[in-house]
Amino acid sequence: MKSFFISRGWAFRHAFRGVFYVIRTQRNAWIHALAAGMVGLLGVWLKLSTSEWAILVLTCALVFMAEFVNTSIEALVDLASPEQHPLAKISKDVGAAAVLVAAGASVLVGLLILGPPLWQKLFS
Repeated sequence: MKSFFISRGWAFRHAFRGVFYVIRTQRNAWIHALAAGMVGLLGVWLKLSTSEWAILVLTCALVFMAEFVNTSIEALVDLASPEQHPLAKISKDVGAAAVLVAAGASVLVGLLILGPPLWQKLFS
């Protein structure tokens, strides 16, 4: 049983190292973090419901997950194909597209959830 908990501790340590690596090395991760922070502050100010918070948290997590997977794809492609190759480019482009889709969807979700109460608070 002790080894189970030790191995889980190491798994969490590796996962957090991955998070810190992405935050430290990927400029877009900083943009995502800033946007998520602004959404959080806006959500507190607008007094969102629990279900609205759940949707926003899942949406932000989706964007970060896409960024993490994209960073992983880029590192793996660089390892497997240090020289330029058309398939390596496709892999990196598709990974970046996944982040773009997630970020675009998060903007739409944010507008749908935050837009109406923000509009009402500012203009009524």
